[in-house]
Amino acid sequence: MKVILISHTPEPEKLIASSAKLCYSDSDISDIRDSLTPEKIRDFINMLISVGHESVLEHVSFTFGIEGISRACSHQLVRHRIASYSQKSQRYVDERDSFEYITPPEILGTPDAREKYDKIIANIADGYSEIADILTEKHRERLLSEGADEKTANSKARKLAIEDARFLLPNACETKIIVTMNVRSLFNFFRLRCCNRAQWEIHAVADEMLKLCMETAPDIFRYAGPSCVSDGTCPEGNRTCGKICEVRKKYRS
Repeated sequence: MKVILISHTPEPEKLIASSAKLCYSDSDISDIRDSLTPEKIRDFINMLISVGHESVLEHVSFTFGIEGISRACSHQLVRHRIASYSQKSQRYVDERDSFEYITPPEILGTPDAREKYDKIIANIADGYSEIADILTEKHRERLLSEGADEKTANSKARKLAIEDARFLLPNACETKIIVTMNVRSLFNFFRLRCCNRAQWEIHAVADEMLKLCMETAPDIFRYAGPSCVSDGTCPEGNRTCGKICEVRKKYRS
């Protein structure tokens, strides 16, 4: 898995502080920005978070590139609706020569399970190629009969074939995705996905994203993390992981 920070809103902390200060001042926007020292920015952000004034966090966005995750992980990721996504398409990308897959750690650490897992994945890959080849030939013949030239028929036929062959591909199939979220959405994402009860893969993605955010805007993201860190309480009730002290120590450090 690889997570990179592609871009973010310039001067994120200053923008949030100046946006919030505008709500409480009749000064010109340029004057507000010019008057903000690093200390004032830090103090203002502290105040905003403590009173729950999170709407101003929406002015700042971060864009991440995420590679080497499974479709099972990306399906969870795109459930966070206030965000923008661009993902590798199985409709347009032929997986015949690039079918990579993710293996869960528990399977990696269990030789018998891993052997069976790899065998099943190999069978799926073979089946994908075989069905794609059969459908390619079917579409090619039809397109040629309709008057298409050889080059066009071959190209279109393969695209039509993989559109249906992809139905065989498993959740384990590797994918790549670019994600843009504003800070308010990121806070919500971290509350849910940095939690110990989150599925292992998206938990790992969330941790990497949070590290990158912390490096860029520490005065903002020092408050981010699972609910027991960001809100001070665990919302899971009797389903809690029971490790709140350990979790708080991890994220506060």
